[in-house]
Amino acid sequence: MRFLSKRILKPVLSVIILISIAVTVVLYFLTANENYLQAVKDSAKSQYASLRESYKSITGKTESADELPDHDAEVLGSIMDRLHEPLYEKDTFDPNEVLAENKQLYEEFLLQEISEPKVDNLVRSGDPLAGKAKGTILSLVRNSDLEDIISSIQQLEEEYNKNFGYPYTFLNDEEFTDEFKDGIKSILPKDRVVEFGTIDPDNWNMPDSIDRERYDQEMDKMSKENIQYAEVESYHNMCRFYSKEFYHHPLLSKYKYVWRLEPNVNFYCKINYDVFQFMSKNDKIYGFVLNLYDSPQTIETLWTSTMDFVEEHPNYLNVNGAFAWLKDNSQNPKNYDYTQGYSTCHFWTNFEIVDLDFLRSEPYEKYMQYLEEKGGFYYERWGDAPVRSLALALFADKSSIHWFRDIGYHHTPYTNCPTCPADSDRCNGNCVPGKFTPWSDLDNQNCQATWIRHSMSEEELEMY
Repeated sequence: MRFLSKRILKPVLSVIILISIAVTVVLYFLTANENYLQAVKDSAKSQYASLRESYKSITGKTESADELPDHDAEVLGSIMDRLHEPLYEKDTFDPNEVLAENKQLYEEFLLQEISEPKVDNLVRSGDPLAGKAKGTILSLVRNSDLEDIISSIQQLEEEYNKNFGYPYTFLNDEEFTDEFKDGIKSILPKDRVVEFGTIDPDNWNMPDSIDRERYDQEMDKMSKENIQYAEVESYHNMCRFYSKEFYHHPLLSKYKYVWRLEPNVNFYCKINYDVFQFMSKNDKIYGFVLNLYDSPQTIETLWTSTMDFVEEHPNYLNVNGAFAWLKDNSQNPKNYDYTQGYSTCHFWTNFEIVDLDFLRSEPYEKYMQYLEEKGGFYYERWGDAPVRSLALALFADKSSIHWFRDIGYHHTPYTNCPTCPADSDRCNGNCVPGKFTPWSDLDNQNCQATWIRHSMSEEELEMY
């Protein structure tokens, strides 16, 4: 084949492939012997791989992403097998024992003295690069949230941003009032950049493609099952907006990173380095502090829809994705069974630091378009947290996802509370180290141990 010209190579290869397929089909119907059939399949796979390599070596080209995945066939097959099977066989574990072990592992990590990431490229206040990353603090709020968002801003300023001066961006589906704008500006330094934007109704409101009658029927069912926010249309709008729309807002076009800030949250520890620069210099595309299980009733078909998408675009999969985290069925097996294959572990996106380049990438955008067509933001209650988490776990390298366990943070009813060194005044003492929630019956909602166990590299494990 090396003597074939590039001009005639592709047609020749196409003919060979068609002949191979035809022979395979004939043999399939001529025999019912499973071993023989498997041998035929293996032979076809080998021929396919060989032809791919021949094409690459002769032409110097790779196949179109939509035609042939870039992954090695064996590697891709292994990943797809993992995504279709639970991490653990049923009846091989006791969920109560798993919970106890996971709780112990989580506490061990947070009871270690934690100061800041152990890297040699931290950018501190006074450094020429401090405050110079293309980042903004983003808040989606209503005018009525003024008091609660002021509380969050004041804490974030005190613990972090007074030293770095990053701008704030506020978005609302309605016009911000003068009272809101003046209230925000009054608590910030005069030189702090603050922008207020309105969301285009087409990007916020329920799309015309949604069957309103079906939506009402499905939400009535959810409401009867006591599913929170089921009948609150604005909540569905928010989940859809934060999943697939916010990063397209014109006010965010100049930024690479956003730090999401919610009303009525608490920050418990000083952050003495530029977090955005940390993300940039250490190849991180996503930062989180809390990692939870989702309500399976709200995402009943999200996993199966996602797998349909992956089957269509296997080339989007990252070979070092957080697959085990998605497939760990040991702590909450009912969640896994209800969703037909998803642990429901997700990053709690009320705190997230995200590289917008990832959200603007082809895999993420195509995935969002696919989910939009499925209508699950309204026929179910797909949240931005599980949607974002599935995309990250499947399409990103898990080593690019960072747990900021040094950031003390609280959003009712959950807390990320580190143990600061005894001789340090970094933390204010307003949270209990290692205490995930005040209510023990919610301990089983903590998914952080599965992330520690399955997804953290040696570098990440030793970073604090």
